[in-house]
Amino acid sequence: QVQLVESGGGLVQPGGSLQLSCAASGNIRSIYAMGWYRQRPDEYRELVAYISSSDGYTSYADSVKGRFTISINNGKDALYLQMDSLKPEDTADYYCKADTRVGYDVSYWGQGTQVTISS
Repeated sequence: QVQLVESGGGLVQPGGSLQLSCAASGNIRSIYAMGWYRQRPDEYRELVAYISSSDGYTSYADSVKGRFTISINNGKDALYLQMDSLKPEDTADYYCKADTRVGYDVSYWGQGTQVTISS
C-alpha cells in the first residue's frame, strides 16, 4: 500500500504562486506514475498534471500548460506542483494520486488540499 499526504494549499491572490507537496510513504517502489487532480464543487475530478516516475515524462491539462510545473524528487517519495500565474478558475480541491504496479495496477489518493484564488 501507499499513503499520500498533500500540503501547501491556501488562499492566494490572482496572479500569485503556490506550491503543493505530496508526501508518499509505504511501498513507494511500486509507484510508476503520479499525478495531480483537482475538483471544483459540483464538478468531476480532472487531471491537472501527470509525471512518470521512470522517465520523468510529464503531461498537463491545456488549462494549466505554461503555468503549472509537476516534479518528483530523486527518492520518488515527494511530488510537487508549482502553480504560477494563478487564476480564480484554479480554485479547487487538489488531490495527489499514485499509480502502482504490484502484478496488477492499483491507484491511491491523498485526502486533498484546498486552493482558493481570490482577491
